[in-house]
Amino acid sequence: MDSTIVGAVLLVIVIVLAAQTIKIVPQQHAWVLERLGRYHRTLTPGLSFVFPFVDRIAYKHILKEIPLEVPSQVCITRDNTQLQVDGVLYFQVTDPMKASYGSSNFVFAITQLSQTTLRSVIGRLELDKTFEERDFINHSIVSSLDEAAANWGVKVLRYEIKDLTPPKEILHAMQAQITAEREKRALIAASEGRKQEQINIASGGREAAIQKSEGERQAAINQAQGQAAAILAVADANSQAIQKIAAAIQSHGGMEAVNLKVAEQYVNAFGNLAKQGTTLIVPGNLSDMSSMIASALAIVNKGKGVPDAR
Repeated sequence: MDSTIVGAVLLVIVIVLAAQTIKIVPQQHAWVLERLGRYHRTLTPGLSFVFPFVDRIAYKHILKEIPLEVPSQVCITRDNTQLQVDGVLYFQVTDPMKASYGSSNFVFAITQLSQTTLRSVIGRLELDKTFEERDFINHSIVSSLDEAAANWGVKVLRYEIKDLTPPKEILHAMQAQITAEREKRALIAASEGRKQEQINIASGGREAAIQKSEGERQAAINQAQGQAAAILAVADANSQAIQKIAAAIQSHGGMEAVNLKVAEQYVNAFGNLAKQGTTLIVPGNLSDMSSMIASALAIVNKGKGVPDAR
């Protein structure tokens, strides 16, 4: 019975010693080992052996990127406007020894430093610029924190502002300003539209007038060219007719045909005059009709250069 108890006690002692001797560090973790109260070394991920009751794990650090919510605070801008600002800070432990001994609480130190830096950066900007210069604010905070946090074994990766909340009165004023600006843009856009409409109408009327005048001009040119062509055609026809008549007169028997034609037209002319009115026009000497015809033939012969038949 006693040997059984002793064996159980020895087994427990062996298990405790093994637990104190063997340390398994998870991935992306770092454990700070102290020996007799002094820093000895940093245990990396994997299996490690330590001396029981002499070595102890003093600090355990996570090497992953850690998000840290920065509490909301009131900041005053350059134009004396209060802003409620909160943000998120992202950091990573890069030196476990410095993170263990460089500061009693590096998380609290980073939080306080980020708040004071944020107030300082906001104080250099006017209210309108704080909404426009978020990237500048974030970069300024990261630069200031990273320089100070290097002594704490921490790397500040980035800072993001979550909310910028001005007072309600400022919010109402900003909303009114935005509404007025949008109404102004709407009026300007409407006036520009009307202006462009008038320009388009005037340009269209001008183009239509030009096209109409060009059409009328071309129509007049075409009409004039047509009339000229008709006149030339009539003139050519008359010229050819005259040439043919002259040739016919110069041919054998042509003059006798002309004399006969003149006599017929002379007689027909008197006949038509008698039919067209109540007044009868007759030659002065009806008994000597042949002399009248001879006179007419003499006029024709004189115009053609033919000697008088009498």
